[in-house]
Amino acid sequence: MNIVVLISADAEWRAVKSILSPAKILSTPLGEWFETFDVRPLTFFHGGWGKISAAATTQYVIDRFDPDLLVNLGTCGGFEGRVARGTLILVEKTIVYDILEQMTDSDEAIAHYAAEIDLSWLGESVQSSVISDQFSVVRGLLVSADRDILASDIPMLVEKYDAIAADWESGAIAWVAKKNGVRCLILRGVTDLVSASGGEAYGNIELFHERT
Repeated sequence: MNIVVLISADAEWRAVKSILSPAKILSTPLGEWFETFDVRPLTFFHGGWGKISAAATTQYVIDRFDPDLLVNLGTCGGFEGRVARGTLILVEKTIVYDILEQMTDSDEAIAHYAAEIDLSWLGESVQSSVISDQFSVVRGLLVSADRDILASDIPMLVEKYDAIAADWESGAIAWVAKKNGVRCLILRGVTDLVSASGGEAYGNIELFHERT
């Protein structure tokens, strides 16, 4: 199986390179990439942060590497009281919520870019479960926007989508993969929480780097 792993944020990419210590890193106009062969051949590609880079690099790796499986590993911000720090979210659906359509219906535009991710191929092997006292896996929805979570948006995101966490890129990655008919798996870890009083990593980028 040909597997490509997209890593989005710059800090996430630095962490992956530090852990895997690739022998050779190659460059493209869109991002760096390397291959590993420890257990099975894997291609790791730096997708970049935000929806623009995420959409462009997703299409690029699909066209260049023709993956059987596209994996996105990364981080996300959680809503305090709805998800625990350290939780791993196995994404079943993405919604891009920062679309403001004033000529017609914003909800229709948001629905257009929503993506259901087919995880049936996993069978019963990966379910919502507790891994340890600190970590658990939750299957569910992830909302995306080209911005960090605004505390004032949380009540709306909970009421409208029953959201528990948000990121910048998953919505674009899932949508492009679905359009191409490519199997997709997105796994995001909650590094920091946002509440009505703000985000614990806001103004403290070192905290995000430390937990990535």
